[in-house]
Parts: sequence; C-alpha cells; structure tokens
Amino acid sequence: MKILLVEPSYKCKYPPLGLMKISAFHKKRGDDVYFVKGLNQDFRKIYWDRIYISTLFSFYWAQTIKTIKYYEFSVTHPQNFFIGGPMATIMSDEIEKETGFKPVRGLLNEKGKLRFKGDHLVDGMIPDYDMLKQISYKYFSNDAYYSYTTRGCIRKCPFCAVPQIEPVYQSYIPLKRQIKFINKTFGEKKDLLLLDNNILASPHFNQIIDEIKEVGFFRGAKFNGRNKYVDFNQGVDLRLLTKDKLKKFSEIPIKPLRIAFDDIKFKEEYIKKVEWAVEYNLIHLSNYILYNYNDTPEDFYERLKINTELNERLGTKIFSFPMKYIPINNKDRIYVGKYWNSKFLRGIQCILNVTHGVVGPRKVFFEAAFGKSSDEFKNLLLMPDRYIMFREKHKSNGAKEWAKKYNTLSHDQLNEFQTIVKNQQYDFHSKYNNINKLLIHYKNKKDDLVCQ
Repeated sequence: MKILLVEPSYKCKYPPLGLMKISAFHKKRGDDVYFVKGLNQDFRKIYWDRIYISTLFSFYWAQTIKTIKYYEFSVTHPQNFFIGGPMATIMSDEIEKETGFKPVRGLLNEKGKLRFKGDHLVDGMIPDYDMLKQISYKYFSNDAYYSYTTRGCIRKCPFCAVPQIEPVYQSYIPLKRQIKFINKTFGEKKDLLLLDNNILASPHFNQIIDEIKEVGFFRGAKFNGRNKYVDFNQGVDLRLLTKDKLKKFSEIPIKPLRIAFDDIKFKEEYIKKVEWAVEYNLIHLSNYILYNYNDTPEDFYERLKINTELNERLGTKIFSFPMKYIPINNKDRIYVGKYWNSKFLRGIQCILNVTHGVVGPRKVFFEAAFGKSSDEFKNLLLMPDRYIMFREKHKSNGAKEWAKKYNTLSHDQLNEFQTIVKNQQYDFHSKYNNINKLLIHYKNKKDDLVCQ
C-alpha cells in the first residue's frame, strides 16, 4: 500500500508522535510510507491508498482545514482518509461538518479505529524516527528519544485538553524496551524527552526514575563528550512534589525541572518547593506561567517577579514561559479573559517577541522588560506597540513625550484614556485635548505589525 502521512505547516516544537507510530505500524506491514509537512503539489497529484492527517491545537483550525481539503481528493477512497490528534478529538463534530470526514478520536489503543488487524497496538509502538528524514523542517530537538512513561493525568483542570485526549491514567509504561529498540533501529540519542502529563501521580515513580538511570541517563552521564539531559517537557505537578521525589529527581540529569505555576494561590507552596529543589542541587528550573485565564495582570506580574527574586536569593536559574490561555475549542488565538483586555494581551506579546517567548532569570532584565512594579507593568502595556518593543529607539522622543502627557491626566481623564486604549479605539475623539494628543501616538502604525 502507498501511505501518505501529513502534518499541517504550523510551527511546532516536537514531531507528530501519532504519525510516527502509524508509520512504524505500516512499515511493519511492508507498506510504502511517505511523510510531508504542509501542502505539496507533487504528493497531491498521487492517488494514495491511505492518507493520515494529524492535528494539534484548535487555534490552528484554518491551517488544518485547508490541509485536509487540499489532500481530500488524493486518496483512492474517502473511507481511507484519516484525521486524528488533539483537535480531531476535541472538535470532531465541527471537523466532520466542515470537511465531511469523521475524525478518529482519542488514542490508537482500541480495535477498529484504523480498520486493520492489530490497530489497537499502534499507540504502544516505537515511533519511526527515520520518517523525519523525509522533510527539511527541523523540530526543537533532533537528537532525543521521544517517549512516555505514563499517559493521562489524575487532574481534571478545565483549561486542559488532556482529560479528553487521554481520559484514562496509565501509571506505568516500560522504558527500557523502547530505548533498546530505538538504539538498535535508529541509533543512540543524546537526550530523553518525556511527554508525561503527570509523572508524579504514578505509584511507580521511583521505578521509572531507576529505569531512566538504567538506560544511561544518570547524573553526570555524557554522550560523545556532551552532557545528557532528561526533560519532562509537560511539567510536574507542584501539589505532588515532595522532598523524596525531588531527591529522586536529583539522581538523573534533569534539565530543566519544569514546574507549572498557574495560579498565584500556590505562591507559598511554590516557593517552598523551589527551596527544596535547591537542597538537592536542582537549580535549573523552568515555569509554565498560564495567563489570561482566571488570573489578573497583577497576578501574572507577581508570579514572574517571584522567580526573579528566588533566583537572586537562592542562586537558581528559573526561566519562565508565559502561556496565554485560549479555550481548547477556539478556532483562533483571539480570546480575552475576564480580567484582561486586548491591549494588555497585545502588549505582552510585544514584550515576548523581544524576549523570544522566555522570561530570563536575571532581575535587571525582567524589570527592563516588564517594569519594576505591577503598576509600571500595566502602564507599559498601555503604550503604543512600537514604544513597548523598541524602547531604546523611542525612549528619548516618542515614548518620553507619551509618558509626559500620560502623567498629566487627571483621575477622570485617566479612566477615560485607559478605556479607550484597552479597547484599542484610537480614532475616538475626546473632549479632553490632552487625551487626543496622547491618541496621536497610536496612529503611526510603523513597526506595530511585528506584534501580531
């Protein structure tokens, strides 16, 4: 059979493991498998026995639907056109209504989803790494084992898609067999990237760490003279992190230890757990900082500031990765949380464009990017986009003039101006002349497109 595997052309850090496992399944059958990213005229002209298209986040809706429709007539029979992955699971009905194809929902661990004998074994197969050689696109790590030691999560967080995609928590998946097969078939890899959603919930946690060491990822391990690293990329559950588990983590070259800090209510617990981590020399840490959900801009700023203060006090190197909340079934990235506004969200994007999406560990750089207080942070977000991004360029002219006029506003004028800017109604004509003069700064759109 001639098999085409397709990943839409959206940017993503990690390869499509689902397609890699499907590739392994079909190659085991003796089929010819081809992988393409995005739209390809040459592949579109061929009639394939089967086409599999992966999906990711719902806000990639337009790109994904375009990809589906691009290849829909390149299969010998419509029933052999398969759509799967996170978005296909969450938005199955919408995709079927839009394209006419009924997606495959959930994991490939049940009989009959692919209408082949043994198709319930696909999710447990070793991914086909050779598949990635067929495209020029480079993922985040091209020298790592991609794997799971658990699946699913015991939590039911309303902002998370995992309960729908992986509804059953699987507390242990043997690792040694996977690594041994990969080494023999595709060659050894430098790093170990584990995509577990809640490793700490597993009663087999100690056994899993011991297996990680047994396959060569112990503290100080090297590969061709370079340090090996283990990355639990989805982050660990702060509420389940104990001293014993941190001690166990310290036995492997985990870098970074990712801890989600999604809510300011966990402030004291988070600080305590970071202090514990330092006791076991786990100083390379990372955060996913959810914002635009039920938090406020002040909450968001404080969580970032806490990390810089911990770095100064404890000598840690905590890198924060702000993640804007978007409902799991949104078809685009346009969503404004209860305590947020579109200008604030755009302002944060302008800052993150400069920092490449990362908030570094040093306080001086944090304050330069986000301000020295939450009030300064919010005022900064009100500025025209180009003044936020190119502060050095504009600090002695436009930005200085903007700040001077802004500081002259009375209480009532300030409220009116903030309302105008938060709603990005820059053509508004106010009865206050100093507000109108401020709004002139927003009319020049040069440099602003980079914040999109």
